[in-house]
Amino acid sequence: MALTHPQSALFAGEKPFPIVPACEHFAGSEKLITKALELQNKLGGLFDITMDCEDGAQTGKEKEHAEMIVRIQNSELNKHKMSGVRIHDYTNPHWKGDVDILVPGAGNVLAYITIPKPTKASQVKEQITYIQEACKKAGIKREIPIHVLIETHGALQDVFEIAALPWLQVLDFGLMDFISGHHGAIPASCMKSPGQFDHELLRRGKANLVAAALMNGVIPAHNVTLDLKNIYQTYADAKRAHDEFGFLRMWSIYPAQIQSILDAMAPNFAETQTACDILIKAQDAEWGPIQHDGDLHDRATYRYFWELVQRAKLTGQKLPDEVEKRFFA
Repeated sequence: MALTHPQSALFAGEKPFPIVPACEHFAGSEKLITKALELQNKLGGLFDITMDCEDGAQTGKEKEHAEMIVRIQNSELNKHKMSGVRIHDYTNPHWKGDVDILVPGAGNVLAYITIPKPTKASQVKEQITYIQEACKKAGIKREIPIHVLIETHGALQDVFEIAALPWLQVLDFGLMDFISGHHGAIPASCMKSPGQFDHELLRRGKANLVAAALMNGVIPAHNVTLDLKNIYQTYADAKRAHDEFGFLRMWSIYPAQIQSILDAMAPNFAETQTACDILIKAQDAEWGPIQHDGDLHDRATYRYFWELVQRAKLTGQKLPDEVEKRFFA
C-alpha cells in the first residue's frame, strides 16, 4: 500500500503555509547578480536572490536594466529558479515599465516580484492587479508570488489589509526608510543593534508586521544587518529576529552574511530529528494519532513538524535518509 505524503494528508483543501528559504540576498548590478547565482548554485539553492530594478538600475537606463534581468533569469546560470526581482515603487513611473518587460520576458521563471515603499494598501492592490493583467496578456498561467516592503507609516497602518491581498507570499520590514520617516524621533543608532530591536516604535512595527503576515499565511522577512563583514553580528541579529519576533526570513546584502542567516534561522537540530521520527511514525499510522516518547501526537502537531522539517532542509540541515526517501525523493 502506497504511503500518503504529508502534503496531501495534512493540507487537503487548504492553502499550505509557504516554505521559502530563510535568506534573501539582494544584488543590483549584472556582476553582483552573476556572482550571487554562482554562489547559489555552489550551495545547492539554499537562498533566494532578489535582482534589484529599484536601487540597482542606473538613472536613464531602467529599461536596459530590466532587460538584463530578463536575460539572466532565462539563462542556464539561473539553475534553481530561485531568483525574484524588486521593481520600482508606486511613485516612480518606471514601475509599470518594469512589469511590462519582466512579466512577458521571465514570468514563468521569476520566483517572486517585490513591491517597495507603498504608503497604503490601495497602491499595492493596484500594482498586483497590473501584474495579474500582464500575466494574462502574456499567457502566463501561474501566480507569481508577491513580496511587499513595509517601510512607511501608511504601509504599517494598512499592514493587515496588505497581508490579505492575493498572490502575497512575503512581507518585508524596511528598517532604514522606516526610521527616516520618523524625522529624528528614532535615532540613527537604531539602524543597528541593539537599538533596532529595543526602540519601542521599532518593536511595535516589527511585531505588527509579523502578526499580520502569520495571520494571513504569509512569511515575515527581517531587514538587513548594515555591518557587512561581521558575520557574528549578522547571526546575532537573525537569531534575535527569529527567536524574539517570529521572523522566518532575513535579507542579506553581502555574500558573507548568507550562511550566518541560514544558521541562525535554522530549526534546532535535535527538534528536527524528533520531528523526523514523529513524521515517519505518523505516516506508517496513516496520519492517525500516535505516541512518541510518552507524548500524544496528531494532525495538529504533524503540521508543525512537517513545516519544521521542510525549513530545516532549506537551511541545509542533513536529514535522515529515510526522511529524504519518503518525503523529498
